[in-house]
Amino acid sequence: MDALNSTKPDDHQILVEEKLSARILTLNRPKQLNALLFQMGKGRAFCAGGDVAATIRDINEGTWRLGAKFYWKQFTLNYTLATYRKPQVSILNGIVMGGGAGASIHGRFRVATENSVFAMPETALGLFPDVGASYFLSRLPGFFGEYLGLTGTRLDGAEMLVCGLATHFVPSERLSLLEEALCKLDSSDPTIISAVINEYSKQPYMKEKSAYHRLNVIDRCFSRRTVEEIISALEREALNKKDDWISKTIQSLKRASPTSLKISLRSIRQGRLQGVGQCLVREYRIACHVMQGKLSRDLFEGFRAILLDKDKNPKWEPSKLELVSDDMVDSYFSMMDDEGWEDLKLPARFNLPAYAIAKL
Repeated sequence: MDALNSTKPDDHQILVEEKLSARILTLNRPKQLNALLFQMGKGRAFCAGGDVAATIRDINEGTWRLGAKFYWKQFTLNYTLATYRKPQVSILNGIVMGGGAGASIHGRFRVATENSVFAMPETALGLFPDVGASYFLSRLPGFFGEYLGLTGTRLDGAEMLVCGLATHFVPSERLSLLEEALCKLDSSDPTIISAVINEYSKQPYMKEKSAYHRLNVIDRCFSRRTVEEIISALEREALNKKDDWISKTIQSLKRASPTSLKISLRSIRQGRLQGVGQCLVREYRIACHVMQGKLSRDLFEGFRAILLDKDKNPKWEPSKLELVSDDMVDSYFSMMDDEGWEDLKLPARFNLPAYAIAKL
């Protein structure tokens, strides 16, 4: 990505290295857990997502259009990765959240390890799962994507593999050997690349308390038409069976922004029937409305409560699900009536391989 906000010239926020037949891109903002900026790793995160603090600062110091410009570039990158001819291998040895998922899950190969932690935690911040998440979450088994998108639940590497967010699981101590083997590989054939990754892969242990073992309950509850009906279904399940997992799920939903929950559910539902490009265009509209702050200020309140003051006690407005009408949700999905604003225009893609065409 181009540098927009200037940084010191020695701040190389993306390291690019050519090694034999491979090109290695390393996100390099370790202190910020590789949060994505215009300038863009190392450290304990693959990428913790978009840099919300920087986006809010840009909006407060200038205009929400600075944030919109970042989203335009980020979503264009997501689309390019989703339709890229050369196979991309993402090594997810750490935190993979929000924008970090967008920079990897759209690629052909996603290698999880025992250190991987995936989440789309946006609803707790007054945001919604974006970066094409309405495409990839809606294609997970059953209604697992709705569950992840609404609750912000964290998954480990084994869970990422079993639900399809990761394509392989490689123990971290074998990563250097895997990278070496991939660099020596003089081929862009996905079958050959997959075979090489398979040599270093293993079947990980799935913890007993994994939410994935509760897919039947998730499907019963998260298949409901509205967020209110999802919570009611979970509360009925809680009456029938004492289960800490159900009560934690209900708590997560009740802590999140009511507006964000309703936007997120509708976005993921629409994503089930749309290609990745359509999903990104829709998500760009929603993101612009959220950043503009006319319909709701929940993004700014979420940032204050979770990231700035850290009191973890956001005052959402509207404060209850029943106060967020369908018409209010509709507004987020509409084109913006703002001079000079336009829908996201994605680049034309030609001569795509079959797996990329299937995403359009």
